[in-house]
Amino acid sequence: MAYKIDNAIVKRDVKGNIILIDPDNVFEKEDAFIAIKSEDLITIQLLINGIMKNDFKSWRELGVIPETEPLKSLFVRLGYSKEDIANMIKEF
Repeated sequence: MAYKIDNAIVKRDVKGNIILIDPDNVFEKEDAFIAIKSEDLITIQLLINGIMKNDFKSWRELGVIPETEPLKSLFVRLGYSKEDIANMIKEF
């Protein structure tokens, strides 16, 4: 079973105002929001699913990860190929 993070799109209109696009009204009663880049949201969802399945190849081999390194690079460091990641994405 895949874990899904509720999400909506936050974007600017032509006047520069930030608008929320939430067709399912998941956030209709919320007062505050956090914006996360789409690729980072997908990475977070994949990481959560990987943790829930306990299928990471070797967390100990990661060593110290520099703070400047993007989160999505964890999959490469953990030994996943592009095909592995594509298969995890298909589970959504």
